[in-house]
Amino acid sequence: MIKLALVFLKIGVTAFGGPSAHIAMMETEFVRKRKWLTQEKFLDLMGATSLIPGPSSSELAMVIGQHLAGWAGLAVAGICFIFPAACIVLGLAWVYVRFGSVPGVVGALYGIKPVIIAIIMQAIIRLSRPAFKTKNLAAIGVLAFAMSGLGFSGFQILLSAGTGSMLMGRDFWKKWGQKAILLSFAMASLISSRETQAVVGEAIKNLPGLNRIFLFFLKVGSIQFGSGYVLLAFLRTDLVERWHWLTERQLLDATAVGQFTPGPVFTTATFIGYLLQGIKGAGVATVGIFLPAFIFVSLSGPLIPRIRKSAFAGAFLDGVNVASIALMASVSIQLGQAALPDGVAGALFLGSFYGLQRTQVHSAWLVLLGALVGYGKAGF
Repeated sequence: MIKLALVFLKIGVTAFGGPSAHIAMMETEFVRKRKWLTQEKFLDLMGATSLIPGPSSSELAMVIGQHLAGWAGLAVAGICFIFPAACIVLGLAWVYVRFGSVPGVVGALYGIKPVIIAIIMQAIIRLSRPAFKTKNLAAIGVLAFAMSGLGFSGFQILLSAGTGSMLMGRDFWKKWGQKAILLSFAMASLISSRETQAVVGEAIKNLPGLNRIFLFFLKVGSIQFGSGYVLLAFLRTDLVERWHWLTERQLLDATAVGQFTPGPVFTTATFIGYLLQGIKGAGVATVGIFLPAFIFVSLSGPLIPRIRKSAFAGAFLDGVNVASIALMASVSIQLGQAALPDGVAGALFLGSFYGLQRTQVHSAWLVLLGALVGYGKAGF
């Protein structure tokens, strides 16, 4: 248990770059370095957590902990991965309120982002080998990548890929038919519908103080699919446009800090909570946004071995696995367009990718190097 805690504390302090980068680092630590998981098992855990609303990399940390050390492992992994990032963000929030900005964030992000793209690309290459094991799964992966480019949500892509993989077996169609598919889409539509979110949002708005902050972030953690990359748009609707709790600049600064710091991007909630009601606000916002993840993983984690044993559910999980990798590839391309604006950033990307492929250098050192280059270029 102590070893598990130390590994996730290490990842929590060094895992820059958002969910895809975190997943890549977890794969390095648990599959390649320590061999506590096989690549096939890691893919299954990753695919299963992709279907759960909330912070995907945090949920992957929890389900890995649960797989390796039971319920205690779930709690230890989740807390050790989240807590360091929340503390760092809380410190930066204090600096922001005291001085009106967080010095150096833009410069550091310039150098860190190319390194993160290289880390994600390396993980995609490694995970693709066991995931794309048949021509049908390869075709599903290509289709999932295309759907991402066309603007489909991550949840829609994952659900479609899993369903398509199951339907390739005629026995499933004969046994379950269209009812299961229609039920899945109906549930997804209900959970993610704007009308449902609006009703819940208005009820939260009228609550007092800390309760309002807690329940708002509890709602975010309970119904948001698509990981931390879409958190900005999700928060902007309520916090800036509807309720006017924050200005546009404050929300953008909060999101930048969430991306700049290691660990889950959802610690943006810690920053926002501090802006709204100080340390107490930061605490309730952090607990609110991450609590649903602990509950969802505790309920779904024990089902993963049963899913793999079932021919139908296993086929669904195979489809979700390849779609997850396709989404990682799509995200890396989208981020790469903004992360590689010039020759210096391009050199950082190529050098980092070469270092990861040809040497045993830890990704944290490359991230640190990127941050230093970014600081230097920005004139800090």
